[in-house]
Amino acid sequence: MTYEQLKNLKPEDFKRACGVSPPTFAEMRHVLQASERRKLKPGRPPKLSLENRLLMALQYWREYRTYFHLGLSWGVDESVVCRTVHQIEQRLLTSQAFHVPGKRRLCAEDTPFDVVVVDAAESPVERPQKNSGATTAGRRSATPIRHRSSSPNGRAKSSVSLLARGESTTSNCSSKAGSLLRKKSNV
Repeated sequence: MTYEQLKNLKPEDFKRACGVSPPTFAEMRHVLQASERRKLKPGRPPKLSLENRLLMALQYWREYRTYFHLGLSWGVDESVVCRTVHQIEQRLLTSQAFHVPGKRRLCAEDTPFDVVVVDAAESPVERPQKNSGATTAGRRSATPIRHRSSSPNGRAKSSVSLLARGESTTSNCSSKAGSLLRKKSNV
């Protein structure tokens, strides 16, 4: 949704869409326009207007969408989205209107605080101990082998057994199937 579509919305809908009120958006646009005019070498003009680039950065900050998805939405490459978001962030932070106060100013005694408590307690996750034999899965070298033998009613029976390293197939078969295999091998 472009800026041209958003600017006709009611102020509360505008704020729901991009996260800032229309006067704040206008102030951000004014700061960015002033920094655009101060450029010494403007270079190639961007594909998106200044308002749409600001809106794209606000969408990134508000929705935490990936650069790839924002690029698909706006019709630009993800590297352009990354570069644009970082440029807008730096320009807004360097201006005095949107400057984040430093640690000294926040720690000053005359700064009033609004306290918000967030319960973010972590719960421990059980993880297996290293070198623990109890967590090791079954033998990895075991290979399933299928054996067929015939029953008295003429139907074929099949059974599956695991063949470990060094064992022959005759030792894993039933006694009848094993004797049949031995007879065939002696003949």
